[in-house]
Amino acid sequence: MTGTGGNQHWAPGDHILWRYLGNASGDPHICRPVTVVQDTDDLLAVWMAPGTECVRPVIADGTPVHQEPLATRYTKARTVERSQWFGMGVLKLARPGEPWSVWLFWDRGWRFRNWYVNLEAPRTRWAGGVDSVDHFLDIAVEPDRSWRWLDEDEFAQAQRDGLMNADEARHVTEAGRSAVAAVEAWGAPFSDGWEKWRPDARWPVPELPNDWDRAPAHMPA
Repeated sequence: MTGTGGNQHWAPGDHILWRYLGNASGDPHICRPVTVVQDTDDLLAVWMAPGTECVRPVIADGTPVHQEPLATRYTKARTVERSQWFGMGVLKLARPGEPWSVWLFWDRGWRFRNWYVNLEAPRTRWAGGVDSVDHFLDIAVEPDRSWRWLDEDEFAQAQRDGLMNADEARHVTEAGRSAVAAVEAWGAPFSDGWEKWRPDARWPVPELPNDWDRAPAHMPA
């Protein structure tokens, strides 16, 4: 990390971990090694390359979480497994203190597909990366600037299963409305031209460390 004005930033090309903590356990259960594209006081941008080895949660019997019926998706015992990110990579953009991150997806040939707004806790930085908690509800934003809610059923089920209380759910809904307002105003980062960005061909794919789930000493975001 380099120090700038009292804050510490990663340099372009640095490898860090983008992790999500379990809503119930508080332990890391999603881990994605990424390459830093930009890290300033205003924006953290990272690239998850195709073929990256990641960690994801699965049901204890090995069933992928998205294949488990919704009624038991959040109540059955879970474990984690290592897996590869297939398809095109993902560019993730996050502004300090904002309760969402914006992901950009492309199809083959760098045909831009869409933006994806992932509602989540503001990220906590540590020496090896950033941690957050996923808030279930998401927003898809199309190239024509239209948008739609995603995973409303999972958001509702998480509340029924006690993973989120009424106050927390209200804050998430408010965050979603703020994100929608940003989309409709077509402000940053949607208006910044990131869909034309391309990764440096010299960047190696980051490796997943054995201690990916280590407990860090957190630093100010």
